[in-house]
Amino acid sequence: MEALFASFAMVAVAEIGDKTQLLSFILAARFRGRHGAVIAGIFAATVLNHLFAALVGGWVAHALGPDLLRWLLALAFFAFAAWALIPDTLEAEPKTGRYGAFGTTLVLFFIAEMGDKTQLATVALGAKYASLTLVTLGTTLGMMAANVPAVLVGESLARRFPLAAMRYVAAALFAVFGLAILLRLDLRI
Repeated sequence: MEALFASFAMVAVAEIGDKTQLLSFILAARFRGRHGAVIAGIFAATVLNHLFAALVGGWVAHALGPDLLRWLLALAFFAFAAWALIPDTLEAEPKTGRYGAFGTTLVLFFIAEMGDKTQLATVALGAKYASLTLVTLGTTLGMMAANVPAVLVGESLARRFPLAAMRYVAAALFAVFGLAILLRLDLRI
């Protein structure tokens, strides 16, 4: 259960202000009245993306020795902590094409998540925990916890929620996780 709770907490906090959350705001505005289809697209894209990431993490865990893995995971989480402090932006407004709310969201969200800090965190979590199912479930639920409100309440949420402060919380969470791995501490979240 630790894998589920750690994965959920890490991704839910790290996703606040992330480019995929910004994409959720844009897709909700673009497809007004189609929130269900946008949310379903986010869910499907996240499951596919994070399952792949957790599988890569599991492979990495088996390919590397435990000491090297511990150091690489700690360094990765420290890097995620630094990355979380950098505000995310979308370079251009996404094209929505002819695929409807679900198809457009699925494709755009999957692509936006590639190489994103939450996807890379999922790889690291997949390497740390033996249960790839719990990691995928936890990270997917974390993504949904951060993005469903973005779809449902959009800009009013962004005005009330201090995104800059959440970046610091996400950075601290990543750093604590990296330190715990480095010092071989057992965190029970």
